[in-house]
Amino acid sequence: MKLTKLAASTLAVASIVFSAGVASAQPVQPIGTNSNYIGAGIAAGATSGGQGNDQAQLGGNVQGRYAISQTPLSLRGSLLYGGDAAAIMPIVTYDAPITRNTNVYFGGGYSFVTDEGQNTPLGNRNAPVITLGAESEVRPNVIAYGDAKWGIDAYRNSDADAVSFQAGLGYRF
Repeated sequence: MKLTKLAASTLAVASIVFSAGVASAQPVQPIGTNSNYIGAGIAAGATSGGQGNDQAQLGGNVQGRYAISQTPLSLRGSLLYGGDAAAIMPIVTYDAPITRNTNVYFGGGYSFVTDEGQNTPLGNRNAPVITLGAESEVRPNVIAYGDAKWGIDAYRNSDADAVSFQAGLGYRF
């Protein structure tokens, strides 16, 4: 059942992202950003696993992006901390430009919890992760980003999923 929901959600979001340029009547493709950056900000867990010690956590994030040249793909790294552990995530995303210096991105990866069973903003155990977000170069060398991360079966002793929201500022390199 979870796999069916995951597949349906993935297809729905992917169709929106991939068809964004098709619905546009503009003759010129928007130029997003291909900036590589490292940033920091807040992370807010929005779910709990329903057990006694796995409530939603407020913490911070450190995120980075490395754009793969000549492709719409990026390699991203994310560290969510707060609670008693941290979640470390390598993620691959598809980046779609929506306007000058601004992208939306969608992708997936895996969350590795440093101390399984201990709370992070994205659950308390290792789990697959799907992310959807946006990033924009708001000033020279300054990137603002925000995203949502969905950890699938991310709580021990529970089949609950975890959701976390992140926002921050990055330095372009």
